[in-house]
Amino acid sequence: MGLFDMPLQKLKEYTGTNPCPEDFDKYWDRALNEMKSVDPKIELNPSSFQVPFAECYDLYFTGVRGARIHAKYIKPKTDGKHPALIRFHGYSSNSGDWNDKLNYVAAGFTVVAMDARGQGGLSEDVGGVKGNTLNGHIIRGLDDDVDNLLFRHIFLDTAQLAGIVMNMPEVDENRVGVMGPSQGGGLALACASLEPRIRKVVSEYPFLSDYKRVWDLDLAKNAYQEITDYFRLFDPRHERENEVFTKLGYIDVKNLAKRIKGDVLMCVGLMDQVCPPSTVFAAYNNIKSKKDIKVYPDYGHEPMRGFDDLAMQFLLEL
Repeated sequence: MGLFDMPLQKLKEYTGTNPCPEDFDKYWDRALNEMKSVDPKIELNPSSFQVPFAECYDLYFTGVRGARIHAKYIKPKTDGKHPALIRFHGYSSNSGDWNDKLNYVAAGFTVVAMDARGQGGLSEDVGGVKGNTLNGHIIRGLDDDVDNLLFRHIFLDTAQLAGIVMNMPEVDENRVGVMGPSQGGGLALACASLEPRIRKVVSEYPFLSDYKRVWDLDLAKNAYQEITDYFRLFDPRHERENEVFTKLGYIDVKNLAKRIKGDVLMCVGLMDQVCPPSTVFAAYNNIKSKKDIKVYPDYGHEPMRGFDDLAMQFLLEL
């Protein structure tokens, strides 16, 4: 097995390089207060896609700063309250097809899949124009007030959606889980950090963790390319490097991870050069709740054989 990051024993001890701003907790408490002040104006519209054993809806709500956020919402045709699973997608993608969620619906879950604002789905980024604003989301807002970082808003969307789902009459608010790969894995961690009632978290090789470590490994490319682009265009001599990484610390999931209360299951590929293993372990090692991580020595940034089955068994404990 090749090695481009730390040895596994060091990975198990590593807690991160990227700075955590001194006012980090106050920042997120203030953000959550803003989120709670928003009238979500929830809409549930029946979808053209339907199946015999469930009801499928397009869910819309208003997030912070006025953006309309979209999610697929599928509830089983069963009586009483049941668990719910909220799913998040990879960077620049969308909530996916309806049919890939039906295994959990058949198992008795309400399943919800969010489109991240401004990316490949139907959620808005209203910071200038409607429609997709596909690139540069990590660095959006770096030259503005820190309360205007775009991923701040996206993280809040995940928590707001979780609260909406928990208030649905068919959902047991004490049996809600979240899951996702890559950006979806980062959003699952962020959601559980900001909504402490989340009971189960499945995070696969999470994105949005330990930005400075990505930079130090010379891997600010692929999904992290915009960090390189930012320095080349706006700070070519790196005179503000510490300031930039400190600001990114507000939207670093390894800094948020300490707030998670639910049980966590993660996976990591030791050959992952998109979301390097040290950045995944930085998030994992900051989690204080019950947790487990499955290590795939020969895998990169890709689906990991057998993990979907492990994740389903874990979530069925809800």
